[in-house]
Amino acid sequence: MVQSRLAIDVGGTFTDVFVFNEETGEVFVTKTSSTPANPEQGILDGIDKANLKGQDIKVFSHGTTVGTNALIERKLPKTALVTTKGFRDVTEIRRGTKEDIWDMYEDTAKPYIKRRDRFEVAERVDYEGHILEALDEEEMRTLARKLKRRETESVAICFINSYMNGENECKAKKIIEEEMPGVYVCTSSDVLPEMFEHERMSTTIINAVLGPIMSRYIKKLEVEMKDRGYEEDILVLHSGGGVMTSSTVPKFAARLASSGIAAGAIASKHIAKLCGFTNAIGLDMGGTSTDISLMYDGEIRITKDWAIEYGYPIGFPSIEILTIGAGGGSLAWKDEGGSLRNGPQSAGAMPGPACYSRGGTEPTNSDANLVLGRLGTTLLDGSMTLDKDKADAAVQKIATDFDYSLEEAASAIIEVANANMSDAVRLISVRRGYDPRDFALVAFGGAGPLHGAELAKDLNIPIVIVPPHPGVAAAMGCLLVDVRHDISKTYVKNAADATAVELLEQFAEMKKEANMLLEEEGIPEESATLMNYVDLRYKGQWRSLAIPAPDNFESLLPILEEFHKEHAREFAFSDDTQPVEIYGLRVTAIGTVPKPELPTYEVEGKLDAAIKETRPVYFNNTFTEATVYNRELIPVGAVIEGPAIVDQLDTTTVIPSGFVAKVDAYKNIIISVTTDY
Repeated sequence: MVQSRLAIDVGGTFTDVFVFNEETGEVFVTKTSSTPANPEQGILDGIDKANLKGQDIKVFSHGTTVGTNALIERKLPKTALVTTKGFRDVTEIRRGTKEDIWDMYEDTAKPYIKRRDRFEVAERVDYEGHILEALDEEEMRTLARKLKRRETESVAICFINSYMNGENECKAKKIIEEEMPGVYVCTSSDVLPEMFEHERMSTTIINAVLGPIMSRYIKKLEVEMKDRGYEEDILVLHSGGGVMTSSTVPKFAARLASSGIAAGAIASKHIAKLCGFTNAIGLDMGGTSTDISLMYDGEIRITKDWAIEYGYPIGFPSIEILTIGAGGGSLAWKDEGGSLRNGPQSAGAMPGPACYSRGGTEPTNSDANLVLGRLGTTLLDGSMTLDKDKADAAVQKIATDFDYSLEEAASAIIEVANANMSDAVRLISVRRGYDPRDFALVAFGGAGPLHGAELAKDLNIPIVIVPPHPGVAAAMGCLLVDVRHDISKTYVKNAADATAVELLEQFAEMKKEANMLLEEEGIPEESATLMNYVDLRYKGQWRSLAIPAPDNFESLLPILEEFHKEHAREFAFSDDTQPVEIYGLRVTAIGTVPKPELPTYEVEGKLDAAIKETRPVYFNNTFTEATVYNRELIPVGAVIEGPAIVDQLDTTTVIPSGFVAKVDAYKNIIISVTTDY
């Protein structure tokens, strides 16, 4: 029986499928339409299109936008919040900030749980975890019966200071489960036992509203896959860059709020390492948006400061990804001040760019690329025809507005789009203390390879990597991750007063929980790795940095030295004379999952056999004859000098004048600059 590893990335428009055949080492990729109303159907359609039976699948891992879309569209189950008296409106007060402080008219999104569904009960725990007032169990039981009459489907419990002592929350959960059998209940002391009331409550609420949705989704998918003969665990990618098995999905549903987005960053990391780079910036450019990630010294940046909607943070660690409204369908427009703008508005899938002939008439990046000759008049191996006349007519609007020629207008549209993406890359690199010149740029997604080389030139990035299957790279990322859980604990103490012994005792307790989670996931002991981190900050500061701690450290001094060094890199400031405070402790539990080894290829064939045609392409303010290649026929080791265009099923790669590209043994296209700039 041929065994394959299957990875699927469920997007808003398309479901991407990546199949790795273990016996032959071959890779098969395909796409099918997503089915938002019935998300598992898009997955099953993709499996059918790949001609796979359940018994043929050895590992099935996927990323999904089910949780993301549910939050954005507010298609949520009837959920209640139970909290301490006086704290009913924490989730509505938030931090009192706005995403755009200058916009007096834009309101922050409404809370996920309406005020009429938020309830208070008598109980109180102090900041040290002492119970000042035990839970009024009769009051709680009366409330549970009320919630049952209201047909509540899910309950979030978040009591003040429960991160120090969750006893009252546990009692409340037990009463609700007794009175409301089958209802989904989660407590903040289980979900995120950390200080800062708003962040803890927000995370618990999101976990509660997504719990029933993700539980139903994964159970239905399990049934469908078992009917097809697949008996193994279904792995689901979570925001932290790891996977969970279906058994733990209900408990930590909030971790799946950015499941699909993380896959691209994982793929970018793996591709860069295959090419010998430990520093890489991922550029995942699709039709509507661009996701940018950063890997430094072999590790992707992780953040705890993220949200699907501003004002409602999710406190679980997540891969740091910066998303901007720049894609193939982003609209070019003239603002009130007379400047050319690009995005974030998009033509979307319907009506799409003007050249798609689906009713769109406004100029987009795709129309501009077609005018410049960078896109051909056919896509998807000829199954889609682009209308250049309609692209010309759309871009002419910009030409008329700014008194440009048609080509000057198209070039300006692309330059503004590239400038927007360059600014975003600087935010995630330069602003964090990283020099883009020390990185490679991994360009993928449907439009990333179109813009990658010129973007790298603008940022002085020396190398651009285009993977073999850029359009489905995110799906491949789902196969390249391990089971991961992050255990955190608030532990506030002056570093000078803390000892290695007491911290190691705390870590030992946290590791017990981590090992239990890995055991539930079916991870054998020899495949488990536990890593310690100490969150440190200068006394009086709010933001902290997570510093790795060895398993059996005898002194905090090396950890503090690393903190000062990391603080200088991150914030361009450090002072080892200032007192340092411990803010929290973390344990990251990794369960290593076998991963496919992507095949390498021998040098075979000649580059001339891959030539499709030559056509005029606009570079440096003039049209130049560029050779167009069929990527599937380009041999390993081939060297391509710009200007050149590389066509394939899921994207087009542009190699401008002054650049040279080489195909490595994995069939990655590695583009580098050959002239000074």
